[in-house]
Amino acid sequence: MVKITDVARRAGVSPSTVSYALSGKRPISDETRRRVRAAVRELGYRAPARARGTARGGSRVLALAVPVRSGVHVPVVTQFAVSVVTAARAHDHDVLLLTQEEGEEGIERVAETGAADALVVMDVQLHDPRLPLLRSLPLPSVLIGVPAEPDGLTCVDLDFGAAGELCVEHLARLGHRTVALVGSPPEVYVRRTTFARWLVQGFTAAADRHRLASAVYPCEAGREAARAIAERLLREQPALTGVVVHNEPLLDPLIDAFEQLGLRIPEDLSLVAVCPAPVAASARVPATSVAVPSSELGTRAVHLLLRKLSGAPVPEATLLPPRLTERASTAPRAEARTER
Repeated sequence: MVKITDVARRAGVSPSTVSYALSGKRPISDETRRRVRAAVRELGYRAPARARGTARGGSRVLALAVPVRSGVHVPVVTQFAVSVVTAARAHDHDVLLLTQEEGEEGIERVAETGAADALVVMDVQLHDPRLPLLRSLPLPSVLIGVPAEPDGLTCVDLDFGAAGELCVEHLARLGHRTVALVGSPPEVYVRRTTFARWLVQGFTAAADRHRLASAVYPCEAGREAARAIAERLLREQPALTGVVVHNEPLLDPLIDAFEQLGLRIPEDLSLVAVCPAPVAASARVPATSVAVPSSELGTRAVHLLLRKLSGAPVPEATLLPPRLTERASTAPRAEARTER
């Protein structure tokens, strides 16, 4: 078994320095910390059980890596976090929160110090820089989100690709021939965040399959942004009669903006949202929607982690099928409008 003295020898420091570098209890230079962590990885060192607070065989702590970046809608992130905490507490586990500032370094520190038994990772990108680290660590992890190459990982999410397809298929059945997706803020797409990218892929594939005219418009949240995007849509897509909204805080402002421009929902314009069901149901015009099941996803992530900790096999990817609920915001397409 690798000892702390072996790590110290490899890094060229004292055992106490290794301990401080891993625990963060005393300030250590960045260069020394990097040498210690490199030695830990090379030797496969694991902190002893007593250092991990494992009187019952583990820390009974799950870490939640939930970076709050620009373009992220904090209330939705909070729903996911609450569901993870609730599910963990039901199994007598606490949750350690890792913020944006900690990033990969925070994940490494948790693994090296044994501060948590396992890890839930959120806000996953298609080519997330954290993935190589997660594959190399002995710390079990579950991602809420499915990257482009999920090999060697455990992932759970709503099938956002199928969700995008379902929205378009609903509009196509109602006779709509020109549709648009009003999506997340631009930076979400620049980061290639999984949920946004998969939904665009599904939306575009279904529109092409049904031979619909379609376009994708990233959009910031807020009433000014909603007014600007509504005006742009009507200017660039004069035959538009169906809109998919994948931007929760934009739902009511966008409904208001279209109505101020003279369009009634759903008589002139049908609207489908991808968002939590309560948000869609409480919109000013109750919105037909595909629900984002944040509570179920957080709970499933915790259950998958606990299965991994017990040594039970788990699937590589768990995709929840989307479900569409019809409400007042969609209707059969009216006669095509040639002028507005």
